[in-house]
Formats: sequence, structure tokens, C-alpha cells
Amino acid sequence: MKRLFLTIICTFHLVLLLAQNGTEKVLVTDLLKIKQAGNIALSPDGNRAVYTVTSIEPDADNKDEYKYNTQLFLTDLNTNTQQMTRGESIRQPVWSPDGKKIAFVRTVKGKGQVFVLPLEGGEAFQLTQSKYSISNPQWAPDGKQILVAVSLPFGELLKDSLFNPTKQPPSWSLEKPGFAHNEFVKLKDQAKPNPDGSLEEIRAYLNKDIEDKKAKVINRLTFQGESTTEPELNFNHLAVVMVKENATLIPLTKGFYSFGQANWTPDGKQIIYIANGSGTEQHPDRDLDSRIFVMNADGSNYKLLLGEKGKRYTGPVLSVDGKTLAFQVSASEGLTIPVLTFIPFGGSNTTSTSITFDRNAGNLKFSSDNKFLYFSAQSNGGQPVYRYDLKTKKIDQLSDYTTGITDFDIAKNKIVYARTEIVNPSEVYLADASLKSAKLLTDLNVSWLKNKRLSLPEKHTLTNDKGQTIEYWIMKPTFVENGKKYPLLLEMHGGPTAMWGPGEQSMWHEFQYFCSKGYGIVYANPRGSGGYGLDFMKANYRDWGTGPASDVLAATTATAKESWVDTTRQVITGGSYAGYLTAWIVGHDNRFKAAFAQRGVYDLTTFMGEGNAWRLTPNYFGYPWEAQKVLDDNSPLTFVTNIKTPLLIKHGENDLRTGVIQSEMLYKSLKILGREVEYVRMPGATHELSRSGNVRQRIDRMLRIYEFMERYIGEKKQQ
Repeated sequence: MKRLFLTIICTFHLVLLLAQNGTEKVLVTDLLKIKQAGNIALSPDGNRAVYTVTSIEPDADNKDEYKYNTQLFLTDLNTNTQQMTRGESIRQPVWSPDGKKIAFVRTVKGKGQVFVLPLEGGEAFQLTQSKYSISNPQWAPDGKQILVAVSLPFGELLKDSLFNPTKQPPSWSLEKPGFAHNEFVKLKDQAKPNPDGSLEEIRAYLNKDIEDKKAKVINRLTFQGESTTEPELNFNHLAVVMVKENATLIPLTKGFYSFGQANWTPDGKQIIYIANGSGTEQHPDRDLDSRIFVMNADGSNYKLLLGEKGKRYTGPVLSVDGKTLAFQVSASEGLTIPVLTFIPFGGSNTTSTSITFDRNAGNLKFSSDNKFLYFSAQSNGGQPVYRYDLKTKKIDQLSDYTTGITDFDIAKNKIVYARTEIVNPSEVYLADASLKSAKLLTDLNVSWLKNKRLSLPEKHTLTNDKGQTIEYWIMKPTFVENGKKYPLLLEMHGGPTAMWGPGEQSMWHEFQYFCSKGYGIVYANPRGSGGYGLDFMKANYRDWGTGPASDVLAATTATAKESWVDTTRQVITGGSYAGYLTAWIVGHDNRFKAAFAQRGVYDLTTFMGEGNAWRLTPNYFGYPWEAQKVLDDNSPLTFVTNIKTPLLIKHGENDLRTGVIQSEMLYKSLKILGREVEYVRMPGATHELSRSGNVRQRIDRMLRIYEFMERYIGEKKQQ
């Protein structure tokens, strides 16, 4: 392990030296050049790998617009790399067992469909022709069929003869008032629509209005999606399809439940899968449990493998020999980190083994020799890969905290992985099973970055009032000159359980852009952040404002002592929970000359009704009828009269994760008070605007931050 980190450190210092010698600035339009790798899959023999590359391209059908495009690439792990697909974006590539074909998903007429690409010649052909959306293809071990997930809206499932053969409504209540046993489902088709007719005909008329999109009738508890209300439930089922053209889906699961995360056993005789719900006949919006089942390959003889009331089981994966099952288990509600657990599979012994690992593991993969389980986990500002030895029960950390392994696959003592780091947002590498002898396989961003000057984050720590170590990073202006003073920008992450650091990909371009514009940046992981264990994550329970604010402000105060910082030109921004924290801080601290609150939550009571992330309210504070005072005490809107800092507020018009009323309330309140406030709404934008939204709006967002800050701290303003 020491030798590995010495190698990494030497390489790291060489790349950092090159990043400091460039002469060009990072521009806002460099966003258009960034390519990101993902969906990595090694061939069964370990000699080849496929991966996807997502790029931003001009939209030929819409002038001045751009679109994301994701295509499949194949590498022999040496010098030969080929682009295997073109046209519409693809996702979820998987190898056939013999290594001669790739299955992947592509959207056709708005629905995901599985395609098969022969690698020995020939074009990819569309395998599924379903009226439903298909995803997550998994080859059977004999290569003759593919297991898929099928998404069905409630209305379609109700009348589907394959996945609901009886065409009966669910046994659990749909919670429509006055119809305790779902009688309305049967009644709605028994009369002709007539607004002047009988009660039954009036009901038929009202149902027709729903079908024609003239009304949305909501009886669900969880009815907000990301961009619109979703009164209709959606269900995921499992099916198989033979690998031949014009094949039809063969359903494996049925009824009004959802199933997924399915895997074949190595002999192809059984399928392990997750079933949502506890089996207690509750509405899916209320039943947050999940269980692990196993069934025969034809869908028969299903039986419960693991399940416990109040628990969620996720991510089941079998060892290559089929003898060990790894999965994660957590409480269904509340603040928790899933526990990585193992059980023997296929025999009478079901004794479980839980790993002591205080991080949220993901991307579980067994080694080909069944000796190790590999996984990644956000931790201390990075996303390392870890390896668990099933014999010694020890965990080795294979990569450091200064990089992020965003995806990887392992086969035959080789690992291919996508990595983000300070000097490059995404490239693909090959290494041995210990993540040593790393070899760069791609040039996604290397070439366009070679002449760019980058700002390199410096890590610092402080101790907060709970005795916790808070990590924070300082980035100097890219072209800093001795003796000159520069503005300082405090950037904050959302979540509140997100985590930032040198190995986090989403902020790479924004940080470099603002440093190129002459700003210094400080960002921290305050109490409540993920990546530091459960106790740290729960340290902001019933305290979203005061405690976390004191952590990020302490980092800002320490940074302000740097010789290059102009303490009269400090500004602040953050999105989502950090939009909340921005508003909280300017309501309690006056050091900042300008602030930009993005897609935030400002009143915790209305947030519970408006946002699809509403469960954060009861999980952290309690329900309004139980904890109104603590909700008010933690809401930035309560302190709106204290806000004197000029504030720019931004929200996506279709953002239902936090809800637009949050920003409307804050803006209108400040406007009534006569404060300096401006409000920007992004038409069509969701909560994901800054990460995967409309490209022009992403550029607009960064420029608006810069332009607004310059109104108050620009050099001309100081003269």
C-alpha cells in the first residue's frame, strides 16, 4: 500500500507541475469541451473493455442550442480504441458471456429499448420492440436470453394481460376517499361519459378528462416528480427476451409491486432480485421497505431470501462462483448509512457477516477468483476504491482522497476505471487488481487542457465546537500575483449529505472558471456532510443553520487571513441545501458583499408540502404539527428582515425537488422590505440544471453568478 501511494504521489506532482505551467485561462465555454466517461465493462476474458463517453454537441435542429450525446467505445487495453455507436445516445452496455456481443439501451420514440451489437461484424439491431420502456439488460449465462426491467404506468399495468393477467386492481388501497376497496377502478369503464347523465356517467366523464390531460387527480402521498406532478404510480417488472430479432418479452414478475436490481446465478437457473415493499399490503408510497428474493429462471418458485420489517435491502451481487451474496441493508427511514453485508448462498447456512465500514459503499464487484469484493465510496473529499478480503475480513484502500473513481469494472486481475482529479475531470485508466501500474487509455480532456493554467486546491482542517475535524480546501486565483489582493468566494455544497473535494467531479469546471476570473475559492465539508461517517452526518440533526454555518464561516475566516485575500470583497453562493445555507448565513452574518442562493429551501414547513425531497423535514426535524417551533427556528425565512446583503435568487421553473414557492417567498419578502434582490427563473429547468441541464442555461448560471458579484466587488466598483 505504501508503494502504491508513493507512485501516485510522484505522478501527481508531475501532473500538477504541468497544470501550473499553462498560459491560458479556463473559459466558461470550456464547459462544451468536457467529456465524461462511464458505464465501464470489462470483457469476460479481461482483454477488452467498453465504456461510454458523454460529450456536448451543437443541436442541429435548434440554432444556438446544444445536446448531450453518449456513445460506446471499445478498447483492447493497448493502443486500439474504436467508437462503436453513433446517432442517438446509448446507455448500460453489457457483454455477452462469450464476449462476442454487446447489449445496450437506446431510446426509441421516447421508450428505452435493448439493442444488440455483434462485435465480429454487422450493425446493432433492436432486440426489443416494447410499448413500455426497457432498461438494465443482463445476459443469461448461456447467452441465449437477456433479463430486462420493464417500466409500466399504473393505468397500463391495470389492463396489461402479461404483467397483470387477472386485470384486477391492487389488493392494497389506492387511498381514493370514499372507495376503500378500489371500487372506482372497476366502475370507471362501466358507463359512457356524459356530463348531464347519471352519477356513473358523470364519473366516466371526469375520468375521460383525466385521460385527455384536462385534470390531474392526486391521491398519492408522493406525487411530485423532478419536473412535474405525478399522480399516477409507476411499476417496474422483470422479464426475459430471447436474443433473436422480433422476440417478445416473457414476464417473470406480475402484479402491483416493483422489482429490480436483478442478477442471474452463475448456472443460469435462478435470478436474485429486489422486491420493493414489506409484503404487508401497504400503498407503495408508504411502504419504504425492500426485500431480497430468489426465483427460478422462468419466474416460478420465488422465495424470500432476506427481509425484515423497517429495513431496506439494496445492491445484491453474487460472487463469480455463486457461493457468496453481498448486499447492503439499512433502516427504511431516518438518517443512516447502509451496512455492507455477506451471506453464504445456495446452502442451508445463512449466517451473515457485516463489515465495519462507516461510509456508503457502491458499485460492488467480486474478483474473478472470489477472494475479494471491490467497491467505491465517497470519503474525505475523494471517492476511493476499496478491496475487502473475504478471508482475512480486512479492507484495503486502493486509491487516495485526492481523486474520484467515478466508475470501474474488474476481471482477470485487471481494473479499468474512470477517474476525476484536480487536473482533469474525466479519463479512463487500466491498472492491475491492486490499482497499481496505472495506464492512461483515453484522451478525453488531456489535449484541450494541456495549455490551460489550473488552480490547485490546498487542503486544510479546523476543529468545530463539537470537536469534529472539518476539512476545507482553498483555491487561489489562477494567475495570482504577489502583493495583489483578490476577492474570496465561499462555495457550499447541498444535500445536506453531499461532499466536495478534489475527487468530486460536478464542480470541476465552475471552480476553475472562477479562479481564472480572478476569484479565490474556499469550500468545506461542514457537519452533516457525507463521506465522514454516520456520527458526522447526523451532527446537523435539528440544526441545519447555526452549526453548519459556523463550520463554513470558520473556514472562510481562516482563508481570509491569506495574504492575497481582499477581506472587503467576500461573496457567497450555494445550491439546494446550500441555497438554504446561503440565505441562512446572510440573515445572520454581514461580511459578504453579495450572495447567490440557488434552487434552495427557505421555509421548512412549506417545503414539506412542495418538494419531492420532503422527507428531509420529518427525518431531520419532525412534522410541522409536532415540531413547528424547531422548523421556524431553522428556516431562513424567519430571519428575512435581517438580510441586508444584496441577493440573487435562482430557481428552475420545473424544479419540484425543492419547489419554486420557496424562492418566490424569499424574493417577494425581500422585495416588500425594499432590499437589493433579483430573481432568476430558468424556464423548463429542473433541480439538475447545474449538472445535466440545458447547456445554455448552465453557462447562463455561471455568468450570472459572475456578473452579479462584479456589481458589488468588481475592480471598477472599488475605484
